[in-house]
Amino acid sequence: MVDRSFKTLLITGGAGFIGSNFIHYIARKYPEYRIINLDKLTYAGNLENLRDIEDNPNYKFIKGDIADRKIIDEIFKSRNIDAITNFAAESHVDRSIEDPGVFIRTDIYGTYVLLEAARKYNSKIFLQISTDEVYGSIEDGSFAEDDALKPSSPYSASKAGAEMIVRSFFKTFGTPIIITRTTNNFGPYQYPEKIIPLFVTNLIDNIKVPLYGDGMNVRDWIYVDDNCGALDLVLHKGRVGEIYNIGAGNEKPNIWITKEILKLLDKPESMIEPVEDRLGHDRRYSVDCTKLKRDLGWETQYDFEEALKKTVNWYAANEKWWRPLKGRSI
Repeated sequence: MVDRSFKTLLITGGAGFIGSNFIHYIARKYPEYRIINLDKLTYAGNLENLRDIEDNPNYKFIKGDIADRKIIDEIFKSRNIDAITNFAAESHVDRSIEDPGVFIRTDIYGTYVLLEAARKYNSKIFLQISTDEVYGSIEDGSFAEDDALKPSSPYSASKAGAEMIVRSFFKTFGTPIIITRTTNNFGPYQYPEKIIPLFVTNLIDNIKVPLYGDGMNVRDWIYVDDNCGALDLVLHKGRVGEIYNIGAGNEKPNIWITKEILKLLDKPESMIEPVEDRLGHDRRYSVDCTKLKRDLGWETQYDFEEALKKTVNWYAANEKWWRPLKGRSI
């Protein structure tokens, strides 16, 4: 097992949900690291997520687009970046159905621009944050890292395309890359268009929650801090050229998640409003995390139901954070 350390870590998309949680995680665990946060600050990027560390002398925010070659080159040339963690992506399936082109530009071309810079300036590692959605749906069993990719939406297709570019740079140029495919994250600072924060914030305002189809679409849910722990392990100890699935084994249908949130907020089931199913809606996602556990010794730290309760309580206690964002959601 390798054991890397870094001086300067570029985290793209660091003002988003998982990216900002990862910055908090890294800043706590590795206070000696210099963290550069590059974010375009689209609708889902929010510097309020990082207000408590903005004065940290080892933290620097730069507003910019990963698809802007000039900005990327300037950052790498002046900052001595030795590791990249690429969270930057358009990531909401509904929005990808409305405008696929935005996803292709950011998720595929933007990743290519970053890879060119990593190659040019000899970075130690390029960690590409991908998703279990690239596999598509599975009725039984779980996907392993070497299974075929069958994305169903423009979003998951753009993430699969980014992976292909990343792997090609490893094979062709020897760029030191690692890819992770993570299941559905939940926790604080998640933009209120995703199911858990959308439903929680709706219910706080006594607004019904829109549940797609029959509510039996199954996802594996991982608390964001558990994901951050896995990403930390892969970044520092993962094998170059490898892909690692990250999941928590918390496979739940959307109707179950919905009813749990209703119970936590003491709301009746009449608050559920069934809506027409999403186009191309995958039925079930499931990934096999044997490789991550066997090779790197990773285990989750959070009980799912306790983490869900903690998350619901966070949104209930932080209305000032999410209320300005609700109007921007689909």
